[in-house]
Amino acid sequence: MGNTPAKSPLAPKEFPALPEIDGVSFASVQAGVRYSGRADVMLARLSPGSTVAGVFTRSATRSAPVLDCQSKIGADSDDGAAIIVNSGNANAFTGKHGAESVRSINGALATRLGVPEARIFPASTGVIGEPLPHERIVDAIDSLAASLSPAGIEGAARAIMTTDTFPKGAAREVVIDGKPVRIAGIAKGSGMIAPDMATMLVYIFTDAQIARPALQSMLTRLTDRTFNCITVDSDTSTSDSLIMGATGASGVAVDDSTEFADALESLMLDLAQQVVRDGEGATKFVEVRVTGAATDADAKTHALAIANSPLVKTAIAGEDANWGRVVMAIGKSGAAADRDRLSIRFGDIVVAENGWVAPGYDEDAAAAYMKNQELVIGVDIGLGQGACTVWTCDLTHGYIDINADYRS
Repeated sequence: MGNTPAKSPLAPKEFPALPEIDGVSFASVQAGVRYSGRADVMLARLSPGSTVAGVFTRSATRSAPVLDCQSKIGADSDDGAAIIVNSGNANAFTGKHGAESVRSINGALATRLGVPEARIFPASTGVIGEPLPHERIVDAIDSLAASLSPAGIEGAARAIMTTDTFPKGAAREVVIDGKPVRIAGIAKGSGMIAPDMATMLVYIFTDAQIARPALQSMLTRLTDRTFNCITVDSDTSTSDSLIMGATGASGVAVDDSTEFADALESLMLDLAQQVVRDGEGATKFVEVRVTGAATDADAKTHALAIANSPLVKTAIAGEDANWGRVVMAIGKSGAAADRDRLSIRFGDIVVAENGWVAPGYDEDAAAAYMKNQELVIGVDIGLGQGACTVWTCDLTHGYIDINADYRS
């Protein structure tokens, strides 16, 4: 499990230069939770006065760390805060042992940092159903605390990777009332991606000043348009967690700022799309645009039915312009549709309209388009004004290879 897989062909060329966020410091260490020869635990510390918000998986089998975070996330506090994350073991479906592991880690970290346990937010990602060797994390806490640095965010991004082929980061800066406000975020995710709140693990930090209720409301709203609009394999994780901390160090209040919300949404969509670009075995990045649905909710149902269809995804992997599979996915979605009003595009190529192959449809042109690394599937349902865009990837034999050997 220590070997790094080949980098996704859809990956960015390099990890972006992320700004330091005043009031946040990071550390990462090799604790040997599961992997060897690589960092597998990260710590982020937030200064006193920081506000913290989060969204989490609604899975019925969510992990012990998720349950712990959910019990804490709604409280206001002027104390500092800390986030600690391990990779290699999800601490999910581990019963009482899982809760004991969380308590041991939280207690040791609270003592070392002088932060209340109620302000410590743990997360774990990796194999499900195996006891977490939490003593290895506890033993690493002194080293983590001693190496905290405002410049350590890239190391933190690498420490939370599992089957990821590249670390994921993004940053935005917006000027409000003449003052700069910075946002930086990291994420991990590659497989088991069909979010039901957020996706896998995401951590976002800003020096903006914002009250916790306003931050929570903004984060929840923007999640629905970003992380909840991606899918790799239709499987929702037991560990999905998105936590955001705002230190207030800039002194700029953003509770009602549309400029800040727009910048945050842009960053969240950037991270979400990086997760898709790192989909296990992926060779194609696919945008599915649905318009003309009876409602926005119906549009999203149709879009996810297309994006999650193994037949659609394997056709894309095989560079086959098989629009009949798109028709199939719409028909099975359960949302309102009328066969004789459907129109389908691959990029700018109209392949079907009014329930039938489009006049002048050029199969050769469509086949040539499918060879692109980035594709757009457009569907107009013809029933109303509902619209939604989701993002996905193809399904290749590489996905099978990765997941067949995941615990080896």
